[in-house]
Parts: sequence; C-alpha cells; structure tokens
Amino acid sequence: MNSNTFRMPAAVLLATGAVALLTAPPAFATGGGGTGGEGKAGAVVLRTGLDVGLLNKTVHVPLKATLNEVSAPATAEKTALTVTLDGVEGNQPVSVLRADVATSKATADKTRAQAEANLAKAKVHVPGLPLLSLVEVEKVTSKAVCEAGKKPVASANVLGSVTALGKKVTLSTGGPTKIEVPGVGLVSLELSGTQTTSTTAAAAALRLKVSVNPLNLNVAQVEGEIVLAEAHCESPTGPAPSPSAPSATPDVKPQTGSTAGGSALTTNANLAETGGGSTTPYVAGGALVLLGIGGGALVVTRRGRSS
Repeated sequence: MNSNTFRMPAAVLLATGAVALLTAPPAFATGGGGTGGEGKAGAVVLRTGLDVGLLNKTVHVPLKATLNEVSAPATAEKTALTVTLDGVEGNQPVSVLRADVATSKATADKTRAQAEANLAKAKVHVPGLPLLSLVEVEKVTSKAVCEAGKKPVASANVLGSVTALGKKVTLSTGGPTKIEVPGVGLVSLELSGTQTTSTTAAAAALRLKVSVNPLNLNVAQVEGEIVLAEAHCESPTGPAPSPSAPSATPDVKPQTGSTAGGSALTTNANLAETGGGSTTPYVAGGALVLLGIGGGALVVTRRGRSS
C-alpha cells in the first residue's frame, strides 16, 4: 500500500498563519504540451483545508493536504495518506485517509478534455480522533467532460452508505446534512455538487464542513473543509473551420434586353451550353412567318411591273 507522509513543523507553519479554507479547484494545466488549443483537466481524490488548534501551546497548525491530485495528462492511484504534525498525537503520523480504491485520471487533447476521481471503502480521520472516523463512505465518484463544440457535462455520485462521527447518514439534495455528537463536534455534509458553463465543468462528490473538539491528544479544536472526489475540465478551443470550397456552378445572371416594340426580353444564360432554350420554337416560327410575308410581297411587286 502506498503512503504519502507530510511533516509540518508547528513553528514554521505558525509563522505563515492559519490556512484559509480551500474554496476553488487548482489551476488547470494544459494537456500534452502541445502548441495550443488543447483542453484542460484535473482531478483529486481528497483535499483538506483544516486548522488544528493545539491545546497546550495555544497555537493553530494548518493541515493542508491532497491525495492523487493530477493535471492532464496523468493518472494516480494511491490508497493511503498520512500527515505528521509536530505536537499532535505525540508526534505520531495522522492517518488522514485510507481506502480500498483511490484513483484519479485526467486526459486532454485538441478535441476533448476529461477528468474523473473514484474513492471506495474509504475512512477519513482528523487529528485528535484516532479511533473515530470523521466520515466513512462506501463509494464516491465524480466526472467532468469537456468536448470541443459541445456543452460540458459534470456528474457526481455518492453510492452506498455514509457514516459521520459513527452515525449513519441519510444525505439530501435539498441542502447540507448536519451530524452533531456531544463532546466530539459537528460535521456538515453536502452532497454531489456540480457546476457547468459554456466551456467548463466541475464536480465534487462530497464536501464536509468540520468543527470538532476532541479535547484529547493535545488537540483542542479542528475546523475547516474536506472535499472528496473532485474533477474539473475546460473545453479545447478546437481547430479552425476549413474555408468553404468554391461552388462548381458559375454564378451567371440572366441578360436582359428589349424588343423593337419596347417589351422586355430575357434570354437564358445557358443557351450557349445547350444550343437552345425555351424560346427557340417561338423564334423559329416567327422567322418562318416573316419569310412567308416577304415572299408574298415579292410576288405582288413582280405582277405589278408586268402589268
């Protein structure tokens, strides 16, 4: 089983002040190292932004950690995360998360960007509560898909049972579910949040607002936020549309003239191609009539001269 361990000296962290709660996803990274136009995607299985108050030192130590955070193109699979804080739990590592499955994946190119995060049979702990899980989940997933020329899509799911501070939780889409345990603290769980725009999508399967007061192991209070299974993406700009091919049929307009009587006459511009048109029979008939009239006039003239 893989494990990441972060050691945070309290004196150094105190100089920086308490960490503000994380409210926005990480910056996007372009996929594939291309020349431009690629989509962007990222995912993380767990993200914490907690403030840990130490009882005997009256100081606050930020606990900021992530598990399996990736930016496209990348894949991560680790199932354990421990964090060591000086002065907390006898300077022993704090197991923030353990899971049977904890994977994140992000891909991106010039046509599509996609990210997903999956967590199964997971337990989340905070300092001061080594034996009691802050939250246990059967399975949570999130997915974001951004395809060039299409509306981005985001989805998040919490499947199976959820337990907070040892109590089974029934989550509601109508708002946060609050679990309070006397002498321990309060956890507020918010279910499956998604957000999309014309070019971006983001999803977080489960978001926890934490405020616990263990009053043991030198921890007076833990406050902050934990996010499980987060994914986000941004649509590729896509290739520029190719210019339209010129029409194979020339744009030839009809030619207009007038007859001796002043009436308009329109000839078909395609006559030269076909050798004839719709007016050809009438033109031929008119020519025969004129020829007949001319012949008759010539006969009358000759008879007049002979007489």
